[in-house]
Amino acid sequence: MSAMGTPYGLQSMLKDGYKHMSGLDEAVLKNIEACKQLSQITRTSFGPNGLNKMVINHLERLFVTSDTTTILTELEVAHPAASMLVLAAKALETEIGDGTNFVVTLAGELLAQAQSLLVDGLHPSEVVEGYSKARDAVLEMLGDMVLEGSEKLDCRDLQQVSDCMRSAVSAKQFGYEDLLCPLIAEACISTCPSNPANFNVDNESVAKITGTGLGSSEVIKGMIA
Repeated sequence: MSAMGTPYGLQSMLKDGYKHMSGLDEAVLKNIEACKQLSQITRTSFGPNGLNKMVINHLERLFVTSDTTTILTELEVAHPAASMLVLAAKALETEIGDGTNFVVTLAGELLAQAQSLLVDGLHPSEVVEGYSKARDAVLEMLGDMVLEGSEKLDCRDLQQVSDCMRSAVSAKQFGYEDLLCPLIAEACISTCPSNPANFNVDNESVAKITGTGLGSSEVIKGMIA
């Protein structure tokens, strides 16, 4: 016999505070809900008119930013399913240096749509199969949307590189892309190795000088103390 309240079965093998969930309502929908809540936090920071977030980490350090990577890092997300979204966003940040908010926002919306399908009675494997078919269709469409001539891009041509980065820069500094794109392109080309595939973004840095504005930006070859 066991005392009332003593855990039994699988629960007895887990540490205090751990929970075992199973079934659609307990596991799948709760995981989806956690990912949706994470997406709702970051989606309002999406785009050039996105809102800043105030984040205070465990060290009581204050961050005011709209950068999704910073927000997700300082939030220290612990939920397993939501952590997968964080890892996906960080993977894209490592690969191309942008698009983290898009990953979290799109994933949250896809899961929200999947949630309604599951509630309607579809099996999770059927939803996954449908999304897999949609992915294959999108990959076919993307081939027709590639910017003409991009495969012949000269990564050392200032004008070509500036034109390619306009959309990314305007998403962060809307209205200043005409000023910033040539400067960023010049800085990147100056430090680009003989093999562009080995380019390291850490070779550039941004220094802010008190009393000046964005219009005074310039490229300086060397180190700034």
